[in-house]
Formats: sequence, structure tokens, C-alpha cells
Amino acid sequence: MTDIIAKPRRPGRPPKIARAEDFDTRQALIRCGVEVLTEQGFMATGIDGILKRVGVPKGSFYHYFASKEAFGLAVLASYAEYFAKRLDRWLLDEALSPLERLAGFVQHSKVSMARYEYRRGCLVGNMGQEVSMLPEGFRDALERIFLDWQIRLCTCFEEAKQAGELPLHTDTDQLAAYFWIGWEGAVLRARLVQSDAPLNTFITGFLRGLPR
Repeated sequence: MTDIIAKPRRPGRPPKIARAEDFDTRQALIRCGVEVLTEQGFMATGIDGILKRVGVPKGSFYHYFASKEAFGLAVLASYAEYFAKRLDRWLLDEALSPLERLAGFVQHSKVSMARYEYRRGCLVGNMGQEVSMLPEGFRDALERIFLDWQIRLCTCFEEAKQAGELPLHTDTDQLAAYFWIGWEGAVLRARLVQSDAPLNTFITGFLRGLPR
């Protein structure tokens, strides 16, 4: 019987079978991408800087991502998952009334922005501002995320109707859309002036303008 001799693997070529360290490195790159892209735009972000921060050789990037676009979409998906969990933590908290849950989310966001000295904003909002320069796939991805947030808040507003905090005739879908449009603008202005004053102005005006 003839022995089968395995051919040596070419140096530098990644193994075909995914390893745990591959997953860990990919996740580390995505986490770093989230940190960087909440502070600056996608187009202004260089892959070299992210690789340096994570300690990954430049030649290895395409082992984990097919392109910068694929990397950006992976970062966006990771942020969307994180933010959805953050929303659920507040909007599904039955220990609070529905509108108190929204107020809690706003307060938590104010604390988070102050912690990073207003350098970090909303990654989705950041990308949305440069969407005309991004590959077309980003437009649909960003809109799907905004709609997901809108649905989650709409559900909370529906509970507010049942709790008597909003009139039964309230168009909760429109109200949720209105909130996110205004909130993203308030976050942008808060970063500009490095203060939570725009966030306070927005939420005060929003709550005062709720249907009675």
C-alpha cells in the first residue's frame, strides 16, 4: 500500500478550516471598527490604523474580510445588534411605565456620550451622513436598521396607549419615526457642542408634544 504524503502548506496561506483564533481576530477587528466609526466617518477611516490598533498584519486583512466594504457592513451589523439589545434593555423593562422606559434610554445615552467626552456618536447616523459616498449596499442596510429601531419604539408606544400614557388614536408608527429623526439630529448637535444640552432640548420638546 502506497503511503500518502501530505504536501506542505504554502507559507502565509490561511488554513481552510476555521480556527478559534480566526474568529477571535475577526471579532477584535469588528470591535475596533465600531469604536473608530462611532468617532469618525467610514470614508475617512483607514484600514491600516485599525490593523495597527488590533495588532494584525496588513496582509491578513483579506483573510477575514473580502474588502473594506465587507468590513464596514460587518461593523454595521455588529453595532446594530449591540444597539438593539441596548434598546430592549430599556424599552422592554416592565418595572417602568412605557414612557419612563424611553426617558431611561435617553438618560443612559446622555451618560454614555459624556463618558467619551462627546467624541462618539451613533455609528448608523455617522454613516447615514455620508451615504452618497458609500457603496450602494450601505443604503439599504442603514434603512433596515432605522426601521428596526422604529418598530421597537413603536411597540413601546403601543404599550403606552394601553397604559393610558398616550391616546388610543395615536399613530405610534409615525411617532416612532419622528423620534428617531429628531434624536439623530440631537446626537449630532451634542457632539458638535460637546454638551448634552441638545439631547435635553429634544427630549423635552418631544415629550411636551406628545398627543394628549
